[in-house]
Amino acid sequence: MRASTSRASRSIGLRAERRRPLMNHEPIGTLIEPQLVTSTTDDLAAIPPLLARRMLFTMQTINAFERAVIDLKGHNCVWGPIHISIGQEAIAAASVAALDTRDKITGSHRAHHITLAKILEYVLPGDWDPAAHDLPDGGTDAVYRTLAEIMGLAPGWCGGRGGSMHLRHRDAGVLGTNAIVAGGVPLSVGAALAERRLGGGGVVAAFMGDGAVNQGAFHEACNLASLWKLPVIFVVENNQYAVATSVHDATAATELVELAAAYEMPSYQVYGYDVAAIHSTFSTVASSMRDGGGPALVEAKCYRHFHHGGDQPGSRYGYRGSEEEAEWLSRDALSVYPKSLADAGVATADQIGRIGSVAQTAVDAAVERCTTGDPPTVRPELWPGAETVSVGVRGDGAELAPLRYAERDDFGAFTSIKYSDAIAAVTGRWMERDDAVIVIGEEVANFGGGAYGATKGLPARYPDRVMNTPISEGGFAGVGLGAAMNGLRPVIEIMFPDFTLVAADQIFNQIGKARHMYGNTTDLPLVLRTRVATGCGYGGQHSMDPVGLYALFPGWRIVAPADAFDYVGLFNTAMHSLDPVLILEHHALYGEAGAVPTACDAPTASGAPTAQKSDSADLDYCIPFGKARIVRPGTELTAIVYGSMVARVAAIADTLATEGVEVEVIDLRTLDLASIDFDAIGRSLTKTGAIATVEQAAGGQAIGARIAAQVTERFFDALDAPPGVITAMDVPNPVSRALESAAMIGDDEIRELLRAMARRTWK
Repeated sequence: MRASTSRASRSIGLRAERRRPLMNHEPIGTLIEPQLVTSTTDDLAAIPPLLARRMLFTMQTINAFERAVIDLKGHNCVWGPIHISIGQEAIAAASVAALDTRDKITGSHRAHHITLAKILEYVLPGDWDPAAHDLPDGGTDAVYRTLAEIMGLAPGWCGGRGGSMHLRHRDAGVLGTNAIVAGGVPLSVGAALAERRLGGGGVVAAFMGDGAVNQGAFHEACNLASLWKLPVIFVVENNQYAVATSVHDATAATELVELAAAYEMPSYQVYGYDVAAIHSTFSTVASSMRDGGGPALVEAKCYRHFHHGGDQPGSRYGYRGSEEEAEWLSRDALSVYPKSLADAGVATADQIGRIGSVAQTAVDAAVERCTTGDPPTVRPELWPGAETVSVGVRGDGAELAPLRYAERDDFGAFTSIKYSDAIAAVTGRWMERDDAVIVIGEEVANFGGGAYGATKGLPARYPDRVMNTPISEGGFAGVGLGAAMNGLRPVIEIMFPDFTLVAADQIFNQIGKARHMYGNTTDLPLVLRTRVATGCGYGGQHSMDPVGLYALFPGWRIVAPADAFDYVGLFNTAMHSLDPVLILEHHALYGEAGAVPTACDAPTASGAPTAQKSDSADLDYCIPFGKARIVRPGTELTAIVYGSMVARVAAIADTLATEGVEVEVIDLRTLDLASIDFDAIGRSLTKTGAIATVEQAAGGQAIGARIAAQVTERFFDALDAPPGVITAMDVPNPVSRALESAAMIGDDEIRELLRAMARRTWK
């Protein structure tokens, strides 16, 4: 196998009119040069004959499969877009053949080929020879179920939920393909982190198209993988065009293999029709990673035969020429590779013909099982039932049933502990008893306990599990997803909620949808902590209350502990949960002391929480999701609050009581709309007849209006006044103390509004 640098280095010059000699200068580092890998006839002949024939079978199966998908789409048997991988078959067949069953893959929207290859490699016996034997039942079923998924049918791997772009087969190592360009790349880094931490010995190959290298998620993932020396193969299938935009129009570094140099990782360029070179490259890279090596990038230069979606050539749309297409197609692997096998004596013409027949038979059988009639229509009995549409939006919660739930009245002795120390103490308790728990975020391992003390004492106790990250919220949020899907229990810190928007794709499109999108085939034991800073002078980009934003995505559970006691209980439930949970903290609470059970040790003289004894259970109590707390009883008005507003509104209610105005204050604690304790709200309304939600969130980001709408629908007969919704002004939070105070809801204003609502005089 030959390897060489992919091209000569280029000098960078100033414009002619400004060109002057540089001052004293010298090189400051040595870049890892990319290698172009090509093969010879001898290299092909050196491949074990059975392996060579198996790769041909996989290629021909993919090709026949994709042509069947095109035909079914033409008969309206496939709903939604299709992204055909004809022209890229060899990349899938040869790369997967170089991996093993421990290894995992992620893919893009164009991933039928790599998915089918990985599943076939998993289900077929190692000694099966397509030139001599019919396809075993496992292989036939793999083709059928993959086709069924693309057609949106119940027998599909995800129950038809994912379709063409969201394919997954956990046991085969297909972690999930992704409709967001580069969306699954950070996930692959998290999966690789799990492989290393749990000792699985596997490698993760992240397949993507050339368009993905222009996404920030790709670069953040490359950087994290290289920093942590993780076994990730970043596979760029450069088919020359992202839809109709060429690499030359989209990317300054048109040799995409060169991008790896910025991350100090080795990189290799192969041609997508060079089966031996692809197999050799992946074998070499995977072997290095199994020996402890870090990530690598492989660019496979290839060519999709058809337009981005559908069955027409790209030249039909004018963005590429027919001569260019003819040149690439003349080198297509399925045109070249079979002849090469025959020339090398690896397979006879009859054997090659038989291999193609076995592949076509499997695809024909799959089509027959999915359709009926001529022209074909979908077999109606295979459609998933309408009753399943919401299954897997989140888990069924069975893992939470056996937990020991407790409230304040269940304990007899308490001590005082700061809110931030409670965060550190209960996090440390989990890290003590479960090696799968990791903490990921910016500054979490610095200053002895993070920028604000939430990991106090933990970096010293768990230096390899409290993991600082770069300022790469999208990257490390996606790492958390991949880690959670593969055996770890990550606690992710997003320093301020506004930074959620930087990571929005990973948090909402990926984490928030993964369970449902992949047909309820994955758990997501992930906790995301973030710190609201309204009222603290942090300004418009560090102060949002994100509850309304997260509540838009039903895959997320949301809790907002109002004090140290609730923090311990809700954190424990969140960590036991197999769904992603947002823990909403407030910066103003961090220094507040609160009562917790005595075994939750008070801070030592150094300020760090002492270690919890392993036989103690006092840091292990839980508070159930969906159970509100009556903070103070009342008879004239129900006030719904959460987080930092709990103590404020309770104090205001106490002052109103001196005027004879009785307000019942309810701390929701759980804020995702599916879990809000409407039973508690309804019971309160039967006494009070009126309700107000009180939030410090900006009006457009609050959930009060949604709660009010639900209350009106559920309890209309109990209401004798319209629900009130009290929020901050709908403006970005100003930094100016005076302006921030004006934008927020002050105690006097809350008091006046609650008084008016209780007296039914506000509207």
